Amino acid sequence: MGVPDTIDTGPQGRVGQFVVECGFSHVAPDDPIVHPGEPGASHLHVFFGNTGVDAHSIPADLLSGDTTCDNPEDTAAYWAPALLRDGVPLVPREGVAYYRAGFGVDPTTLVAYPSGLMMVAGDPAATSPQPTEVVSWTCGTGALREIRPPSCPGDEGLVLRIVFPDCWDGANLDSPGHRAHVRYSSGGTCPDSHPVAMPQLTFTVDYGPVGDPMDLMLASGGVLTGHADFVNSWDQSRLESDVRLCLHRDLVCGVNS
Repeated sequence: MGVPDTIDTGPQGRVGQFVVECGFSHVAPDDPIVHPGEPGASHLHVFFGNTGVDAHSIPADLLSGDTTCDNPEDTAAYWAPALLRDGVPLVPREGVAYYRAGFGVDPTTLVAYPSGLMMVAGDPAATSPQPTEVVSWTCGTGALREIRPPSCPGDEGLVLRIVFPDCWDGANLDSPGHRAHVRYSSGGTCPDSHPVAMPQLTFTVDYGPVGDPMDLMLASGGVLTGHADFVNSWDQSRLESDVRLCLHRDLVCGVNS
């Protein structure tokens, strides 16, 4: 798997981007991408954005759903593994979606995700550290990237950060294993097999202040198993507009000062 060269993430990022803040919706042992139609077949996930996501969800069902996001036209579905202490899931404060060009990619070449695109980033079966360019932990909006949860000061939240692929094969909304239809750009270029440059989604989950992180586990396993899932059920015209007006023009949109 290729990984991005680097990424400038966070609300103060200097590159063109649009940002959506999404409140916590619900927790459930469901995953409509990996275990479609199988309620309870997954480890626990925390869900953000579209409020109607369950094991039976398909993109067409989500298009008219409600959302926890501050942009009401972002009805996309975002989810990540629950963070556990003594087997009890912690209630996250929020999830934040940052959409921008991959490192070195010409933002004017970006095409909005097709409606119904599904992606998984990170490895829920990882037993060794994943590249921090894809999966990392940090405190708040800090720039530090850790392979394990750090101890965060005060009320600063512990944050899991996942970076999604930004190149698409131009044909498939999903694929066996849920990865072959997308790839990461490298050196500002998409591979010939996946020639369509898309926005690169960085999704962060703020679990809030957690105190000592040493006894924490992700529901997928240890703290090295960070990952996240995404289904594009945005209002498609709004998504295309944000790509055109924010990313193509290298402007920062949707960031509170």
